[in-house]
This record gives sequence, C-alpha cells and structure tokens, in this order.
Amino acid sequence: MISFICGQVADITENSVIIETGGIGYEIFMTGEAIEQAARMEGKVKIHTYFQVREDAMQLYGFWHKDDLQVFRLLLSVNGIGPKAALGVLSGLSADELRFAVLSDDVKTLSKAPGIGKKTAQKLILELKDKLKLEDAFEKKLMHEQENADLNDTDFHDGRQEAVEALTALGYSSSEALKAVHKVTDVDPGDVEAILKAALKQL
Repeated sequence: MISFICGQVADITENSVIIETGGIGYEIFMTGEAIEQAARMEGKVKIHTYFQVREDAMQLYGFWHKDDLQVFRLLLSVNGIGPKAALGVLSGLSADELRFAVLSDDVKTLSKAPGIGKKTAQKLILELKDKLKLEDAFEKKLMHEQENADLNDTDFHDGRQEAVEALTALGYSSSEALKAVHKVTDVDPGDVEAILKAALKQL
C-alpha cells in the first residue's frame, strides 16, 4: 500500500525515524545504522517502506535501498519470522552477506544476527536457499561494490564469480565452491587465477 515515503527527517527515536511530508509525520522503524544515517541527512529523503497491518497496530518499516526491502520481504516469507525479527537480521547482516550466508549454508554467520540462534539460522537456509540464485547474488554484490567504488574506477572487475563457476565445472557443488571462494580474502578480487588457486587450497 505504501511503497516509499519522501520527506524531511523531522525527528529520530531509538528505533525509528519520523519523516514529515504533506503536514503529516510518519514513524518508520529502521535498523540502527539506517537511523544514524538519517540523523546526518539534510533536505528531502526517500525511504522504501513495508506497511504492516495488524488488528492492534499499523506500522511502517523502512530501508534506504530497494534491495534491502526485497530481502526483508524474503525474510518475512520464512515461517516464524516477523517484521521485527527480519529487521533485527538486517541490522546485523547486509543484504549481500545474508544472501551469501544462505547460499553457502553458513549457519555461523547467520547466527551472528540479533535474535537468530542456530536453529533459526538453519531454518532460514532451508526455506530461502531455493529462492536465491548464486548468479544474482554475485551480480547484486558487484553492483553494490561498483556503486560504492570511486567513480573513476571504471575497470573494476570481480573474478570471484568466475572462480566459483570454474570450481563447479571441476565437479565441486556450488555450495562447496562458494564457501571456498568466500574464505579467500587476501587476493585481488579481479585475479581469477589467484582466487582459484587459493580456493582449491581451502577445498
């Protein structure tokens, strides 16, 4: 019903941001990091929102990026995960981190999110894995990295996806390949051969 709200940041609370538009102040629940960001902003802002209607309340949950909202909706599709729990997950993990953790069966990383224990992390993996694609995860991560990179860095290239594809061609499962590549952190992300060698050592 309410896809996004544009307006001025009128006030900040511990768990929400008040956006004033058209003479009305909308309280939008956001992650702590997003609230801190709102506190530093001046002028008009745009927040992508999820509108929850319950018998006893109507609440808005907001995100700076549409991708975060999509992942939030994905989390809500998991049995037993409500808006507050989903927001808690995204306060501890970025959308990219969540996708890769699910695809690589990384219970440990998911368990780091507030309010998510080992059993819930396993449930997230079980229910979300079929809804995510490795190619899409890499594509979105690369897009986010490019958005954050220096605008002059037009030659940026991430070889991790190619390394994963090469490992799967060698007979490893996508999960094994992703886990191995995910552990390679001290290699140039554009050097496919170096990533591949380091990942093979992990395997």
